[in-house]
Amino acid sequence: MSGSGLVFLAALASSAAVGMLMFAVAPPPKRLATRVRPYLVPTVRPGREFDGRGSFGRVFMPMFDHAAGWLSDLIDRRGPEYTLLRLRQADWFQGLDENEMVRAYRRTQLRGAVLGAGSGFAVGSLAGLPTLSRVVLGVLGLVVGVTRQRGALERAIDERTELMRIEIYTVNQLLAMRVRAGGGVIHAVGATVSRGQGEVVAELSQALRLHRAGWRASEAFRRIAEITPEPFCSRTYRLLASAEERGSDLASSLLALSEDVRETRREAIKRSATKRRAAMLIPTIAVLAPVLIIFVAAPLPYLITGWQ
Repeated sequence: MSGSGLVFLAALASSAAVGMLMFAVAPPPKRLATRVRPYLVPTVRPGREFDGRGSFGRVFMPMFDHAAGWLSDLIDRRGPEYTLLRLRQADWFQGLDENEMVRAYRRTQLRGAVLGAGSGFAVGSLAGLPTLSRVVLGVLGLVVGVTRQRGALERAIDERTELMRIEIYTVNQLLAMRVRAGGGVIHAVGATVSRGQGEVVAELSQALRLHRAGWRASEAFRRIAEITPEPFCSRTYRLLASAEERGSDLASSLLALSEDVRETRREAIKRSATKRRAAMLIPTIAVLAPVLIIFVAAPLPYLITGWQ
């Protein structure tokens, strides 16, 4: 590639990086449709896709989406279904439908890649590095930009999983109390949802919405059990589905599951405390060990050779 071609690519990447940075710092206002869409009835939800604004977006957004899809397929080999599941588990882009959720996530990946590559190439240009070094910095920036969004998604899932693991113990206790008081599964879940809040309550309210939309209660609970990131929450939802179908002793099972959750959390806290204590010893050993070795080894030449 000639020097003029490299200069053109550098200018194009730099302009794209500056544009993405401006979009991240000062994003355009949200459209009214995205604000109203969560309150619409699912049967009359508009089918318009989450595309660009105006004629510019209609012309260039298909190309942008095609590039974003190619990049996502190159990174995520498991397909859009797995990406959609991870987005649901992280509770990202919940105001959009399934196709728009995946498309929005892919756009953020492509923006991060372009911004990272442009930033790396721009840093190399400002530092006066050779062309090969600039290209290497651009590639490194592209890798960082691509993996940054994926890492943020995984961290969001881990944080939400930890929060749900804390909440599920109390939710199980409340459900067991409601069932012992004489209510059914739907009544117990509805009472808990009406007075509670949190990630677990949000998933239970989603199951109630599916049930009111025509799903069987057992199918609704199994549906949220498939998409939840927390295994203990999945066990609770499947237990609710089984109790709704077979009428088993739900209260005792919920209490036993709560004890399992508490025991698991206790063991996790113990392991974390042990790791933290070991980590606290590392600075002490790193500082004191060299000093101790010097004090011990200092008289050895005199003791062995008599040299002063």
